[in-house]
Amino acid sequence: MPSMTTSKVSRWDQHGREHVVHVRKSGMQRQLTCETCGWRKSAQFLPWLKAEEHLTGAHQATVDPSS
Repeated sequence: MPSMTTSKVSRWDQHGREHVVHVRKSGMQRQLTCETCGWRKSAQFLPWLKAEEHLTGAHQATVDPSS
């Protein structure tokens, strides 16, 4: 059984609220889950980009805390 690892993509919206998408990796697949709305998606390639796209489109969360 493959081990599972987790990371996250965080962005803030214009009201200062944090939105987080968790990226769980198991083998070649990644499962994306949004803490804010419960959105889920499987992704094999570019999961962090898909997470950023969701945060921008669904929550207008575009402020990257790491920059």
